[in-house]
Amino acid sequence: MSNKDKLSVDDIIDFLKQEREVYGAFSVSENRTPDLETDQPSSKGQNSTDENDLKPLTILEKIDRCKSLEELKNLSSEAEELKTDLAGTNLVFGVGNPNADLMLIGEAPGEQEDKQGEPFVGAAGQLLNKILAAINFDRKDVYIANILKHRPPNNRNPEPEEVNRSLPFLKKQIELIDPKIILCLGKVSGQTMLNSSNTLGNMRGKFHKFGDRELYVTYHPAALLRNQQWKRPTWEDVQEVRKRYDKLNGKP
Repeated sequence: MSNKDKLSVDDIIDFLKQEREVYGAFSVSENRTPDLETDQPSSKGQNSTDENDLKPLTILEKIDRCKSLEELKNLSSEAEELKTDLAGTNLVFGVGNPNADLMLIGEAPGEQEDKQGEPFVGAAGQLLNKILAAINFDRKDVYIANILKHRPPNNRNPEPEEVNRSLPFLKKQIELIDPKIILCLGKVSGQTMLNSSNTLGNMRGKFHKFGDRELYVTYHPAALLRNQQWKRPTWEDVQEVRKRYDKLNGKP
């Protein structure tokens, strides 16, 4: 552009006066580029949400998200937390009526249970079936589970750390089934569910509160196979459970 083509200050002022007459008063602000920190939408919150979404769920969060027994069983099938130090065992999740008002809980699967993937199927299981039949229950009327979902070595009692890892799964199982009465089979089951160190003799013979449910403790069927004198007390226990079940309008 030559000097004669350049606009003088007077030319610019005259131009602005003419524009003001046409468009009215206006002001001109200094041009600036957008401030990237203030003018652009912040992505900080979004990134934070994305990071939370990508954060792996804890096992307790996974358990809490289970809305059905099938979902819980699928989670249990891949949960290392449920494994004992006996390699190659099968999951023994539970069996029976998923809407049962009576739930039976033992301590851990044995050899036959491990092979078949079902609790109480050996000699003790056959005796349990007879006990249930004596108070007018079929196996399919109740729900049967164990504290541990995998067999421990040599059928030993569950170790404290195994119990701690397994209990959240069992408690979710109880929540989903929602029984009116829980019958604990054996001292280990009773102590675990009641968080107690009482003897079996002190735990049995009465109903205990377990949240909104009632809990009763009796002998484990395997113990009855070794000690015939305990069969009569067990018979008395299950008779009390049946009476309470009927009083609570248990179904079926």
